[in-house]
Amino acid sequence: MKRTGIYIGMLLLSSGMLFAQGEMDAYRYSQTDLNGTARSMSMGGAFGALGGDMSAMSHNPGGLGVYRSSEVQATVTLNNAHASATWTGIKNSENQTKFAFDNFSYITYFPTGNESGIKGWNLGIAYNKVKDFNRNVKSIGNPGASIGDFIAKRATREGVYLSDLSSADSYDNSNLGWLSVLGYKSGFIAPQEDVAKNTAYRNSFSGAPQQTAFSMTERSSIVEYNFSLATNISDRVFLGATLGVVDLDYRMASWHDEKFSGEDYGYLDNNIESEGVAYSVNLGVIVRPTDALRVGIAYNSPKWYSLTDYFFAKGGTYVSSYVSEPKMEAETPLGRFAEYRLRTPDRWIFSAAGIIGNIALVSLDYELTNYKSMYLSDKQGYAYGDNKDIREDFGLGHTVKLGAEVKLTPQFTLRAGYIRQPSPMKELLRNGGQEVFPVGTVSHFTVSNTTNYYTAGLGYRFTPNFYMDLAYILRIQDETLYPFSNIYAENGSPELKIEPSNLSINTNRIALTFGYKF
Repeated sequence: MKRTGIYIGMLLLSSGMLFAQGEMDAYRYSQTDLNGTARSMSMGGAFGALGGDMSAMSHNPGGLGVYRSSEVQATVTLNNAHASATWTGIKNSENQTKFAFDNFSYITYFPTGNESGIKGWNLGIAYNKVKDFNRNVKSIGNPGASIGDFIAKRATREGVYLSDLSSADSYDNSNLGWLSVLGYKSGFIAPQEDVAKNTAYRNSFSGAPQQTAFSMTERSSIVEYNFSLATNISDRVFLGATLGVVDLDYRMASWHDEKFSGEDYGYLDNNIESEGVAYSVNLGVIVRPTDALRVGIAYNSPKWYSLTDYFFAKGGTYVSSYVSEPKMEAETPLGRFAEYRLRTPDRWIFSAAGIIGNIALVSLDYELTNYKSMYLSDKQGYAYGDNKDIREDFGLGHTVKLGAEVKLTPQFTLRAGYIRQPSPMKELLRNGGQEVFPVGTVSHFTVSNTTNYYTAGLGYRFTPNFYMDLAYILRIQDETLYPFSNIYAENGSPELKIEPSNLSINTNRIALTFGYKF
């Protein structure tokens, strides 16, 4: 298999590298949610050719040039994430509800007084939450294999000596994977008997677990601080640029528990905190050839991250057949961290909108995101082996956004929208047909399928200057959760197969925006 050589090569790198992010984590930090004001979200975010909304700063900043007055606005949201898991026919569900302050913006307008040419300049600053990680997941099932099987096969593939795994400084040995070390010290694996040099390992338990439970909580978010400048040329062309400063904060805790016959059990707990900053540049233009038509094109650069991970894991087993020492527990050293860099993919946005007088409008956005260009490196800029996996496992992302708005009265407006976002992951990856090597002691990962958004909302103007917008967003996403990867031989035949858990994540979101023009 293609993974084997890559994996062995990774083992030659530093232990800090072995706990840095992998391809699945790069993908997690490269995604964004539907974000912005209640008006833009209620129309499915299809604002690339419309402008006149704060969301333009992080998508098509040319839309900022549409403003002909100054404006301040703020948005609050109420989010409920319902995660339903089905694992070997057993169903479980978890809920998580959160109130949040999602964005704030200030746009100021400087008219030039010109009848043609440059008619005005717009300067905007904004705080905008672009990704929310908050959710709880719990799966219970009988997947037919133990995480001990996975750790044993990884340790055997590493070809490390038993003396190295059992040494006091094994976590500092750059030739050892941390999951193998923790798996051995906590009793999940043991050396096979009569194997030369003790470099082959087996699961300490006999048979598959009678029940496996996996739980995970994810918290925090990605926030952008946008600084934008735009101009209006003869009310026909609108140009803009945005400098984005990004703040990432991610926290994950997972618990993997297995119960065997009798009193035997095993558990593996992981905690990771990631934090970092990035910068990006967005460029955009909107052209208004007629009063009824607007077209737009925008380029969103990659986000260049500098990240730091903090991590801690512990494991434990009870194996009754080990009469002298049936119970074993171990944990990774405290205070360890890894520093690295991530470049997210760039994105092109192509947009068109039809305007029906002062009564209605329809808008369409198509976003093309090159996920193959995600790139991981160490602090000094040296590439990680995961970049080859990224190029092989990911493709282009194609997102379609559609929105509509109807003005029923001068004060009251109705809106609706839809988004379809297919997964950029290759089919072989999504179907579990190849190995995936998460890093450090984290064995689990999720693969995504198509995500759909259904949106609706209304707007009301209390005065010509003061307004309120309300939006409802239903996000439906299907994912597949693997507690650990399938493992394949060089000829492609499976050595270890695990039945994954199917997740359905339904997020209900209510957003309320208040704004004032002056």
